[in-house]
Amino acid sequence: MLSFAGICSYAQGEYDVSKIPAALTENAALVVRNEEMVYEVKGLGTARQDYKTAVTILNKKGEGASNMYEHYDKFSNVYNLKATLYDAKGAKIKEYRSSDFKDGSAVSGGTLYSDSRIKYMEFLYASFPYTIEYSYSVDYSGILNYPSWNPASSWAMAVEKSSYTFKIPKSFSFKRLNSVGLKTDSTAVKDLMQYQWSCTAVPALVHEPMSTGLKTVTPWVSLAPNQFEYDSSKANIENWQNLGIWLYQLSSGSQVLPESAKSKVQALIKDAKSPKEKIKRLYRYLQENTRYVGVQLGIGGFTPIVAEKVSTVNYGDCKGLSNYMKAMLQEAGIKSNLVVIGNGMPSLNRKYASMNQANHMILCVPLEKDTTWLECTSSYDPTGFIGNNNSGRTVLLVTEDGGKLVETPLLNASANYMKRSTKVNLNEEGSADIQIDTKYANAQYEDNIGLMLIEPVTQRKNIMNSLGIPNMEISSLKYTQPDKDQPLLNESISLKSSQLLTGGGGKMFITMNLLNRQENTLTPIEKRKTPFSLNYGYLDEDEVIYTIPKGFKVEFIPKDILIESEFGKYTAKVVAKDNTLIYTRTKSIINKQYPAEKYNDYVAFHKKLYQADKQKGILAKIE
Repeated sequence: MLSFAGICSYAQGEYDVSKIPAALTENAALVVRNEEMVYEVKGLGTARQDYKTAVTILNKKGEGASNMYEHYDKFSNVYNLKATLYDAKGAKIKEYRSSDFKDGSAVSGGTLYSDSRIKYMEFLYASFPYTIEYSYSVDYSGILNYPSWNPASSWAMAVEKSSYTFKIPKSFSFKRLNSVGLKTDSTAVKDLMQYQWSCTAVPALVHEPMSTGLKTVTPWVSLAPNQFEYDSSKANIENWQNLGIWLYQLSSGSQVLPESAKSKVQALIKDAKSPKEKIKRLYRYLQENTRYVGVQLGIGGFTPIVAEKVSTVNYGDCKGLSNYMKAMLQEAGIKSNLVVIGNGMPSLNRKYASMNQANHMILCVPLEKDTTWLECTSSYDPTGFIGNNNSGRTVLLVTEDGGKLVETPLLNASANYMKRSTKVNLNEEGSADIQIDTKYANAQYEDNIGLMLIEPVTQRKNIMNSLGIPNMEISSLKYTQPDKDQPLLNESISLKSSQLLTGGGGKMFITMNLLNRQENTLTPIEKRKTPFSLNYGYLDEDEVIYTIPKGFKVEFIPKDILIESEFGKYTAKVVAKDNTLIYTRTKSIINKQYPAEKYNDYVAFHKKLYQADKQKGILAKIE
């Protein structure tokens, strides 16, 4: 076990910033001078962790890393908290003890009940650079996961040295994932096995846009138990099937509804013509009569609130609401399964079962010919729409036979569409009356549905800021969701622009793509290190019809444009017809993870789209 006695006296002068190798200060906002973590498993549900680190903050961008936060709950105890502040020369400025640390609730705004708390210290020191050294110990009396090791966890962060020592009884088994090429040192010490991972001289990385993460280029280790004990519950999670068995047992018997709720379910589905219609009615009832709150108390962080309770209080967390919906479907004679998912996280690793790959629960309703997925925390999502952050992922279906890995539906580019029709009635002075009608679907619906839910004044402010039309005044603005069972949003905007076009000498210049231009370019990166991806693939279809003012004729229109690459396809075309110019544009973007070496190709593709969106037409005054 590590001992921290005398740590401060040893460190005097050791943290002189001039001692940091120059290669580690390049591109760095902070440098981890030394980090040591020791974690010893003592039993299925007991462990001890000792941690110490020293971090040099080089400039304001690294200031957040000087703050110390350690979470705990009724199954963990944080103690031996110490900290010391050093100046640029490594001279001690101030020492802190346990009594100097603050203690508070770690409850977020959306959480009603939680036993999670936090010990923290926020260091305020205005003279850069400086060094913060701190240490603490934690005793655990309930274990779900083992700590991971990720020493270079952010951009602009360099690491001088870091190590992780993991001790576990020889009779226990665990699973491990680690970065490619990372060396594992293992030794037997009496009845324990000791494993160690370390790194030195890890340089800081400059932020790379659209990155899918640093873990492809930095050292890391993830560990998970095969057996654990937590809040008097024991489990074997050597594989996903076993983990599903444990979760199924936690929720077993919690789908009992009170008689009043059973009667309500039967009334709601009385004349429904199909199972799908029953699902829609019950899901809509759930949305209209419950609200989401977080509940995370011990094993309750994994056990759903019983359906009877949710029916009475009309609120619950993702587990409770999903379980309540499951109970109502059960009363309707429809089978469903709880689903464990990482919302906004990568897919579950099929070969590595652990509790820390998921943060959310939804519901799956398998029918004879298809499957309906339900996001039970949303008050407005259509039946079967679970959102971009839940789509296309490997998830865990919790069944009576244990856990089964399945895939949620993928929202492809053509499904995530925006279709817009714009009519621009120009007059001789360059002003215009403009009507914009837009349809958003799936992921683009999700991105924009919030506009329908906010106050009209805020709606108008958002539109004024986003459209980019000069000298405009909104006449009317309306959002509608024509079918609550479809992820579709309609937007209708009427506005006037007192000076839409520029010109002179009897000519007016029209930027053909009025509304949906790509307004910036990307900077190439030499020797990019990390893969990249977009948030989602999508399809934009724009049509803009310009009515030519009396006394003007078309002098010039741009040629047709076609741009194709592995990243997507772009087309633009202008046609003069009668007294109009009709501009049509399509932009289809393919989303997947691309290797780092493809980034500059994407930048070149992006630049072509930027240039294409600037194409102009010219109207000339008839002599």
